[in-house]
Amino acid sequence: MTTGHGEPPRGEWRAVALGGGHGLHATLSAMRLLTDDVTAVVTVADDGGSSGRLRRELGLLPPGDLRMALAALASDDAAGTRWSTLVQHRFGGTGALAGHAVGNLLLAGLMDTLGDPVAALDEVAALLGVRGRVLPMSCDPLDIEAEVTGLGAPGDAPHLIRGQVAVASTPGRVRRVWLRPGEPRACPEALAAIRDADVVVLGPGSWFTSVLPHLLVPELRDALIASVAQRIVVLNLAPEPGETAGFSPEQHLAVLSQHAPALRVDAVLADVAAVSVPDRLYGAAAMMLSPGGRVHLAPIAAADPLVPRHDPAALAEALGVVMTGQRHGAGRRPVAADVADRRT
Repeated sequence: MTTGHGEPPRGEWRAVALGGGHGLHATLSAMRLLTDDVTAVVTVADDGGSSGRLRRELGLLPPGDLRMALAALASDDAAGTRWSTLVQHRFGGTGALAGHAVGNLLLAGLMDTLGDPVAALDEVAALLGVRGRVLPMSCDPLDIEAEVTGLGAPGDAPHLIRGQVAVASTPGRVRRVWLRPGEPRACPEALAAIRDADVVVLGPGSWFTSVLPHLLVPELRDALIASVAQRIVVLNLAPEPGETAGFSPEQHLAVLSQHAPALRVDAVLADVAAVSVPDRLYGAAAMMLSPGGRVHLAPIAAADPLVPRHDPAALAEALGVVMTGQRHGAGRRPVAADVADRRT
């Protein structure tokens, strides 16, 4: 895809991307166009589908989001493509394997035999020719709980919802989330990656169940707050049915700040067509931007009206603009000229 501004600039950045699922896959697909040194730090609270089954039966980390991150960073050569296709393959039918992805079973087997989820991920990464590394945010499986309103009569007390799938699909309004156990330990390798990073990207993705959980691991949150890397938040293209139904872009930032009030970021990146009132987003972002931080609006959505998703090349270009400081003067308040003015 050509966006009118040329190829995104490649560099020697040490990049860390935090999230899970399809949102993290989008970020990784973009970041690999900018640098070969990309580390994914992946949420480990999934309790549904193939991942949930393996987690319940074996007591292991849920492998699904980890598998997707590995596939996003797999080599483009013939071997990498072949293995990536295989690990993403999901069995059909009605038997015991129905619904399981090959990569989930492979990761589960390696975690079980090696006794070390990081070693297991490194083994599969080598098989896929991964550029970079995939790490769990914690080496222990975690659970998400949420306070949700709107599930009963008006004025009823908030409900407690347990489990990633239940929180993601709730018809009520999620107010806040937390993890069980309450203060989980972070993966040491993930902490080291954040300490060494030049740029850290948080989002896009399921806001309460894939993005915010990283801020609920105390060591991980503190490492992000103390990081000297550029910290970039990438917003979603649209609200998600269930956990963020009806949320505006600025509401996404508000709940992010609510869950980590001490966190400051250097840039907020959003799709220009997804922001109906830029001034509201600027106001919400001002509460969490570091000195010199800015909002950057650009056309980063894929041309698919049915399924909102980020275009990797367009997202890479926008991230490159933010990371290299192009277009904006440091510390300027965003103005109309800062907004990319055309789509492709």
